[in-house]
Amino acid sequence: MIYLEQNIDLYNNDIRVMLQAFFDNEKVVLTKEGTRITLQVLFTYDTDVEVPVMQRGGYVTFTLKDVNGYEASKTCVIDFMNKSLAKNPIKGSLYEMLSAYTGKELPWGSLTGVRPTKIATECLEKGRSEDEIRKLYTSVYLTTEQKADICIEVAKKEQKLFAGFDYENEYCIYVGIPFCPTRCLYCSFTSYPIAAYEHGDIGAVDDQGAEKANQKKEKVRQQGYSVDDYIDALCHEIEAVAGSKVYSNKRPVAIYIGGGTPSALNAGQLRTVIEKLKSAFDMRYIREFCVECGRPDSITEEKLSVLKELGVERISINPQTMSDETLKLIGRAHTVAQTKEAFKVARNAGFSNINMDMIVGLPGEDIEDVRHTLSEIEKLAPDSLTVHSLAIKRAANLNIEMEKYHSLIKGSTNEMLMAVDECARRLNLEPYYLYRQKNIPGKLENIGYAKAGKECFYNVLIMEEKMDILAMGAGASSKFIFRNSPDTSAKFKTTDNVRIERVENVKNVDQYIERIDEMIERKERMFALISE
Repeated sequence: MIYLEQNIDLYNNDIRVMLQAFFDNEKVVLTKEGTRITLQVLFTYDTDVEVPVMQRGGYVTFTLKDVNGYEASKTCVIDFMNKSLAKNPIKGSLYEMLSAYTGKELPWGSLTGVRPTKIATECLEKGRSEDEIRKLYTSVYLTTEQKADICIEVAKKEQKLFAGFDYENEYCIYVGIPFCPTRCLYCSFTSYPIAAYEHGDIGAVDDQGAEKANQKKEKVRQQGYSVDDYIDALCHEIEAVAGSKVYSNKRPVAIYIGGGTPSALNAGQLRTVIEKLKSAFDMRYIREFCVECGRPDSITEEKLSVLKELGVERISINPQTMSDETLKLIGRAHTVAQTKEAFKVARNAGFSNINMDMIVGLPGEDIEDVRHTLSEIEKLAPDSLTVHSLAIKRAANLNIEMEKYHSLIKGSTNEMLMAVDECARRLNLEPYYLYRQKNIPGKLENIGYAKAGKECFYNVLIMEEKMDILAMGAGASSKFIFRNSPDTSAKFKTTDNVRIERVENVKNVDQYIERIDEMIERKERMFALISE
């Protein structure tokens, strides 16, 4: 454990983030007992200190000690009047001290936050040159040149992709299907094994069989809710949301059906959901229609035929790894052979925009395992490749059962991500979005590569937070952008007079079904607020 002692806690979060970047598995605490490292942070105000833009400055002094007698100090000048200007020197100085102590150099340097590309985007908008932006990353944030270059590349790609978007008059649609064949070890998403809800599956029903189907539903209800009950509730929400007058003059531009694993549904259920979307929303302006078919063991020719018939253009087939041993360990009940076959079936069904997901840093895997997975993916030649650095999330079984898997978790490394980049370039895939998550050992990134014209707009739009997202289904989170609204209330995320509000649906499937009217009412209250 690390004891953090500071006389001012104004920069507490920045300091903790840097500590956690170097000490992944250690807690930062406020009591000294039982700790092995002490970091003392002393802020000193001094009117005689000159800083470039202010009249009032001061110092921050870091003192690092450990139980073996190590001790070092470092002081930097800060601007007390401007937190945004002060935090970079603070984080940079602390980074240099911790790097010297641990012998580690982090590819992202002192840069923290979800979207490292935001800096490059803002600089490009201000007309700054690539050399200036690169120097900003490497000199101020202490990143490697490779990270700086990829941020610039992604920022330029995003500018090109979204040049024609009208953020105020367009929106995205998300539909959540919270079922999977099995739950993966690392998963923290809203997901339930579909077998637990299949007892009520009544299959295809013609007009003459509607009454009989309803009778069967009532009979199986005593066993618990079913997938069909969920779809009924979901379709009810879709119809209610689509009927909002607030969005009658706005255009839906992207649809993303995720989960969970949407292809865990049968072909008839997929048809029901998609046909409801197509009848409820104006499809004339849709630029992108994506469905996650993440689990190869959930994919069939019949399901793919339905998706293709109904206008789905992009699907995702996610191996995560091309090691049968690892697949078994992480709870994915499919094989490498099934992944390859599912990809072949999808190509034969006419899909020309297929994404593949992989995870680096999976339990038991090292750089050679990653290279093997990449070599197998390269043979299949997907149209895009999305790469996640393993995040150990609180709600995932991997975290809950950490003692069982701790010795197997080596974490993602920059060497792995460099191997990914090399493979993607060979496939003519270019980076188009990048973000970071908490709880990733090594504090590395998630990154998406795609062929020109095969990028996923939705993936970037959800990160950009510039366009409304209407989200339906259990665990779905709708996002609403209020422009020219400087509200700084703690419940809102506010930057540059843009206020972002979210409306959450409950995650539990049974609760979602039982409280569907409440889920709709939550959105209706937001619609009323938008109309004011």
